[in-house]
Amino acid sequence: MKTNDTILLGHGSGGRLTNELIQNLFVRYFNNETLSGMTDSALLEIGHGAIAFTTDSFVVDPLVFPGGDIGKLAIAGTVNDLAVSGAEPLYLTAAFIIEEGFSMKLLEQIVASMADEAAKAGVQIVSGDTKVVERGKCDKLFINTSGIGRQREGAGKVASGCDIKPGDAIIVNGFIGDHGMAVMSARKQINVQAGILSDCASLNQMIDEVWIKSGGIRFMRDATRGGLGAVSSELVSGKPWGIDLFEEKIPLRQEVRGMCEVLGFDPVYVANEGKVVMVVDQQHASKALDVMRSHVLGIHAEIIGTVTTAHPGRVWMKTSVGGSRIVDLPAGEQLPRIC
Repeated sequence: MKTNDTILLGHGSGGRLTNELIQNLFVRYFNNETLSGMTDSALLEIGHGAIAFTTDSFVVDPLVFPGGDIGKLAIAGTVNDLAVSGAEPLYLTAAFIIEEGFSMKLLEQIVASMADEAAKAGVQIVSGDTKVVERGKCDKLFINTSGIGRQREGAGKVASGCDIKPGDAIIVNGFIGDHGMAVMSARKQINVQAGILSDCASLNQMIDEVWIKSGGIRFMRDATRGGLGAVSSELVSGKPWGIDLFEEKIPLRQEVRGMCEVLGFDPVYVANEGKVVMVVDQQHASKALDVMRSHVLGIHAEIIGTVTTAHPGRVWMKTSVGGSRIVDLPAGEQLPRIC
């Protein structure tokens, strides 16, 4: 049987197979002007205003991991999709698919976690749905969330990155790979010295501060499935410019580096749930970095790269040993059910 006759785990990786599935199937049938933007949130004109609308599903395994759980993840992930689209997140929905026999105590813990994260992010959960399926027909608990936000004036292009120019700086707000390795350590019961916590967090308030106090933001995307590598690779696809990333500037915990080396993962492709990749006008980059570092979720922010015309449509990593390598979309699934 040919691999494209069935769905593979890699189709959920956020990499090349995901893109092929979206383009060759979903876009082929659902295509319209709004969907063709292929941004994290749909940008819609409603009357005299503009809103951002997004939806996401969460199937992480295990449900509780160091630094978070599926409930916190569901809220933060949806809030972040709105925030990186240039919107102020306002309202969320929450739908639950629950397996018969699931612990009521654990469900309450997860719902309380959702309420806590929503309060921190300043959003309200205003609608929802509950379905229960027979034992063995669902793996414990799946959550779907949708979100609506008010689009900020002048922010309509940050989701697409159509204003990016050579010389712009690439900024990330801190350590990469924490979420993926935290989930993996919990899933495989790997005892990591000093522990690795997921970076799961709602980024809208930090993004607000950078937007208001700095300006110059040309693009934003949260680096979830496929990590920093997938975001940067998608960004340059078909463009007349490329990106240079500087390995020594990319924030990476030693524990995460070591775990990736042991398990054979490239940290640039490991999922995050509290990291935004920003492309900022060169003139505003230093100010944006300072503002980001003044927020608790951006203390370890760094300028990690630059937009260049040297290799259009390509991402090159300048390695710490003086060489270079291409960063492309991941071809398969490194870590299934990471979010």
